[in-house]
Amino acid sequence: MNHRIVLYCSRMLETRTATAADAATLTRHRHRMFVDAGRRDNPVLHVMSQHFEPWVVRMINEGKYLGWLTEDDGKVVAGAGLLLLDWPPHPLDPRSTQRGYLLNVYVEPEYRRRKLASHLIEYALAEARRRKIRVVSLHSTDEGRPLYESNGFRQTNEMFFVEPVEP
Repeated sequence: MNHRIVLYCSRMLETRTATAADAATLTRHRHRMFVDAGRRDNPVLHVMSQHFEPWVVRMINEGKYLGWLTEDDGKVVAGAGLLLLDWPPHPLDPRSTQRGYLLNVYVEPEYRRRKLASHLIEYALAEARRRKIRVVSLHSTDEGRPLYESNGFRQTNEMFFVEPVEP
């Protein structure tokens, strides 16, 4: 499914569905997303990327990872993904057995502040609605929080435990 986004200039950007053939691009976006958010580009991120690429191929092929990529003249400049998670019925969504998780929202630095991320988030939320998934969660940086809030996300009381990772 291709969509067109009009920029402030005469060029048209196209947004398309990601495929397993895009795994290297999705992996690069994920890696850059963490670096741009302030993580050191260290061996842990390289290990993550090495394991993420085959994982995302498998998830796309199984229909559990849905992704969208925005291109400018064939060059991918932005992307986002929606992971479909098995989830028990919950008071926020008492009938569904799935929840969505928005991830890998990334825009190349020279394309930021053009609402590309908002458009990609809209595609992910529209797909969640189409599948009757009422709850979509994500993790955000402080810098990204206004973007997600402007797209209808709100803070929750979620907490998580994380075992330390060796550097």
